[in-house]
Amino acid sequence: MEFSALLTSVGINIGICVVLFSLYSILRKQPSNITVYFGRKIASRKLKHCETFCFDRFVPSPSWIVKAWETTEEEILALDGLDSVVFLRIIIFSIRVFSIAAITCLFLVLPVNYYGQETTHKLIPSESLDVFSIENIKENSKWLCAHCIALYVICCSACVLLYFEYLSISRMRLIYITGAQMNPTYFTVLVRSIPWSPDESYSETVRKFFTNYHESGYLSHQMIYRSGTVQKLLSDAEKMYNMMKENSVEMHCQKFKGGCFCAGPTNSFAILPSVNDSVTDKNLYGDMDMLAGEKECSAAFVFFKTRYAALMAATALQSANPMSWATDLAPAPHDVYWSNLSIPYRQLWIRKIGTLVAATAFMLVFLLPVTLVQSMTQLEQLQQAFPFLKGLLKKKYMSELVTGYLPSVILILFMYLVPPTMMSFSALEGSISRSGRKRSACLKVLYFTIWNVFFVNVFTGSILRTLNVFFSVKDIPATFGKAVPAQASFFLTYVLSSGWASLSCEVMQLFPLTCNLIRRWILRIKSEPLFETLSFPYHTEVPRILLFGFLGFTCCILAPLITPFLLFYFFLAYLVYKNQILNVYVSKYESGGQFWPIAHNTTIFAMVVAQIIALGVFGLKESPVASGFTIPLIIGTLLFHEYCRQRFGPIFKNTAAEVLIEMDRKDEQCGRLEEMYKKLRTAYCQFTLLAKRDTSTSGCSSNHNNENSIIDTESAKPGKPLEVHGLWNPPFHLDDMGDLGVPTLTNK
Repeated sequence: MEFSALLTSVGINIGICVVLFSLYSILRKQPSNITVYFGRKIASRKLKHCETFCFDRFVPSPSWIVKAWETTEEEILALDGLDSVVFLRIIIFSIRVFSIAAITCLFLVLPVNYYGQETTHKLIPSESLDVFSIENIKENSKWLCAHCIALYVICCSACVLLYFEYLSISRMRLIYITGAQMNPTYFTVLVRSIPWSPDESYSETVRKFFTNYHESGYLSHQMIYRSGTVQKLLSDAEKMYNMMKENSVEMHCQKFKGGCFCAGPTNSFAILPSVNDSVTDKNLYGDMDMLAGEKECSAAFVFFKTRYAALMAATALQSANPMSWATDLAPAPHDVYWSNLSIPYRQLWIRKIGTLVAATAFMLVFLLPVTLVQSMTQLEQLQQAFPFLKGLLKKKYMSELVTGYLPSVILILFMYLVPPTMMSFSALEGSISRSGRKRSACLKVLYFTIWNVFFVNVFTGSILRTLNVFFSVKDIPATFGKAVPAQASFFLTYVLSSGWASLSCEVMQLFPLTCNLIRRWILRIKSEPLFETLSFPYHTEVPRILLFGFLGFTCCILAPLITPFLLFYFFLAYLVYKNQILNVYVSKYESGGQFWPIAHNTTIFAMVVAQIIALGVFGLKESPVASGFTIPLIIGTLLFHEYCRQRFGPIFKNTAAEVLIEMDRKDEQCGRLEEMYKKLRTAYCQFTLLAKRDTSTSGCSSNHNNENSIIDTESAKPGKPLEVHGLWNPPFHLDDMGDLGVPTLTNK
């Protein structure tokens, strides 16, 4: 590919970014788009609107960038939790590492590459990109030592930064655990595969077992029911209840006489009073409990008197038969994935093998579009495959467009199929928590993207050729050293088209925006829809960030031109995702920073692959000195990884006994244990309607609060109106939101 083709791709993507970011700064000010761009503020009852005209609404402004930049990490932590902070830390780590990489590669490696051959250079736009890569270095060149030095600088800097990030996030996780004093998950154990007895119910079996073997710590238990018809009836009743509430609310706006606002004062919400709610609800829920009792399954939540007792019960083998009385620490109440709790425990290993086979098959099928993309990067192959395009491809601008831009766009479009597919596989595995399901999907998407975007593209999409590389271990460095530099130009354009453009699409929220425009301007529906906010799609965004980091490590010394584009991407990602966390997404559940070990392991893997590629290139270029110095770097990186795994890994897998015991002692001294015991009786409620309405009776009380107004991104269905909960509280009044020109609702 010529440098002019790269400039074409850069120009197209910069144009797309400028247009979409300018359009976003205008669209976010329109009252009709508040449900698209301010979901968090609506869910937290801080924002309402009405139609009013002002000129500033139609002028692009950088106010959202300033707001995102000024927001501190402490504010993000208080607003959205530890997972959001960890996600932003991954981006910050990438900015730091690739700042060092950009300086080192642009000022040390790039000049060496450019003058690596004694040839007459053309004008830069007419130069091939190979001139700027390591392929331009002649064999047995002493200048390859510059690449080895750059590799050492980048990898050593990354290891130092990784260590301090791991240390900092480990401390934040400890604060997260100790700060959740009233979290019922530390008192609760999920028990599955309860033995069936013809003489007694599952509930009685659980009571006898834990009274007998955990007498000092056992408090009580709650059975889990098969979610079938009863759950569907409760969900339908819940939807009807909220629709009736929506219809009972009267709202209208009045315009301000001065200033520029997109809304005005509003009357207080008026709610029709309910008659005999408690009596009606009690009878209704009593009947539903009887129905649910008929479908008791072999799983239960068991509550303990102390956190330490729950930890011991969860980690100890309860029976001589490991397939009976299987125990795990329960997820948080709002994190429970109820539909998977009724899956027989003995099926889980079969499900995991089945999903692994299905995911592998999906990876192999995906090689077809990857092969198509690779054929488009080679102009000669494309002309041979499609002779009728020869005349069109002879035009310079068409050849630059086809080889420099379209391949990445086509691959990106196919990649949109991957996250929902992997999320389905993760659900079938039997995860007991929503955060666990999302983390599992994150790993699957990460493996998939690295495999298909990097390895398969490097070896031109041939299944047998790709697999044969890994069967011949001694030839791996040489094979990588020959193949990766040849594909460096594709990865460079992929960063532009997939990275920059994806951030523009993320901030625009194209799908919700399109649905909103169709509803308002085509279907002519003027009333506000029932609304639910989305949770952050970690299973798509974490793999995307880590993939670009992987490409950066593997290509930075081979094709140094990739580093400034990567650095710009990470800076842009920091602002965009921060803005989305502040305004759009809401965390419904926390994993406690569990995404950082994924980022750490992926970074180590990327560094090792980069070092193996460098070893292969140095070998092909006949530089024994550079090759010799690369081997200790590989060994040192692996030893560093093992140290971090031993030092920090257990913190993210288990909770320290001394921490839980200290928390128990403080609760006992402060007299909080009795309050916790009362909360445990109603903490885990399988039927959400009970949790919302029956707060004053002996049934389930609400532990979800406004969190039920939040859904996963992957759960949102196109065209389906969503619900809003928790917006029906006593009077609110409007205050100016400043630079947005949109008022907020605050209690008065």
